[in-house]
Amino acid sequence: MFSVSDVEFAEATDCLRQLLRIDTANPPGNERVAAELIARWLRDEGLSPELAGAVPERPNLVCRLPADPANRKSRPLVLSCHLDVVPADPTRWTHPPFEAVEAEGCLWGRGAIDMKGFAAMALCVTRLITRRGLSLDRDLIFVAVADEEAGTELGSEWLVKNRPDLLGGEPEYVINEVGGFTLHRNGKRFYPVQIAEKGVAWLRLTVDGTPGHSSLPDGDNALVTLAWAIDRIANARLPWHVSGAARDFVGGMAAHSGPLGKWLSPALFHPILGPRLLPLAIPDTNRRRSVEAVLRNTANPTVIHEGGKKVNVIPGHASVDIDGRLAPGQTADDLIAELRHVLRDPEGRRFAFEVWRESPATVFSADTPLFATIRETLAKQDPEGIVVPSLIPGFTDSCNYAKLGATCYGFYPLKLPEDLDFAALFHGDDERIPLDGFRWGIETLGETIERFAAAK
Repeated sequence: MFSVSDVEFAEATDCLRQLLRIDTANPPGNERVAAELIARWLRDEGLSPELAGAVPERPNLVCRLPADPANRKSRPLVLSCHLDVVPADPTRWTHPPFEAVEAEGCLWGRGAIDMKGFAAMALCVTRLITRRGLSLDRDLIFVAVADEEAGTELGSEWLVKNRPDLLGGEPEYVINEVGGFTLHRNGKRFYPVQIAEKGVAWLRLTVDGTPGHSSLPDGDNALVTLAWAIDRIANARLPWHVSGAARDFVGGMAAHSGPLGKWLSPALFHPILGPRLLPLAIPDTNRRRSVEAVLRNTANPTVIHEGGKKVNVIPGHASVDIDGRLAPGQTADDLIAELRHVLRDPEGRRFAFEVWRESPATVFSADTPLFATIRETLAKQDPEGIVVPSLIPGFTDSCNYAKLGATCYGFYPLKLPEDLDFAALFHGDDERIPLDGFRWGIETLGETIERFAAAK
């Protein structure tokens, strides 16, 4: 059993506290200070971390624990985290977001959940494996990347393209975010383990009008037309696209959610009945939104890119950026076709779409020895817990690691009380991590790695 002493847990908590006090809000990121601090801690253990990246102030840290040469059997296992965080407005927080205040049994700070908490967790496990002299049958590689919150270009994407050798060339598995946390539903504790994430289609929607003097308004104001389009897109409910990963996740939850959930589950996947029955199956609006997001493409207008130059001139040109997320099997062209239908412009005569970033959904098999080990470990750590493979609506660094042939799982074990909503803490105000759950997570992650990668 992988246990953590009080002294070891205090050390891990102090590491997290120090990381939270480093402002790595992206933009601009500036992850170097955090990366160098972790590198120093790893060197103190006799390890040899390396910093590498495209930008000096935004390096990625990689540290390898080599397998026992006499027992090496498999390709590497990577533990991946990111050190950048999203910005925080301190006026909206109970405690300052970069002071790592300990209160109410939690450590508060931007990044406590996403994802310096896992950085400290994986770091602690890496150090303890080293100190305890655990013999491994595969390399264990600790990775702390930059730039995940802005698209991964300087982080995991750069590593995969330029230094795959640091990742073992072709790692077999990657443990990353988002999964392994407690999800309380209908009196039961679920542990979703991510096996899939939606794809990305970042679009720019442009409309042209007829410029003129604004004292004589006409019906061809590009900004007014764009506003209409934004409203249509924001309120659209796009068609159902039920992938195998979505079916496993939603169906797995429904199967343990009482008679109504079991009865409704098959109908929820029907392209016409599903959208109508979902409010009955999940009355809570926030929870329903999370489920809807994995069953269809989504499109959110987020940035007015251009919308007029002068107060007394009718805009002849206006555009908006749209964050599109793609269900497995869908493409940017598929999403654009759906949006054209929403805008009543199937031929593309009124609205122009430009794709400026696209990556497909990433799906991994749950039928692997590592997933089986995760399931076994969670059953040991919480015998009443229910493990379900999950699909998340966002994207993570896993979309890049997949290009090296790695099977990636979102497994950030964290036992949460019922009154703490993991999803709401991501990018939210008052982000915090419960210290009891953090300790449980260290032991659960360590137990998983010991079961899976220790030389037999």
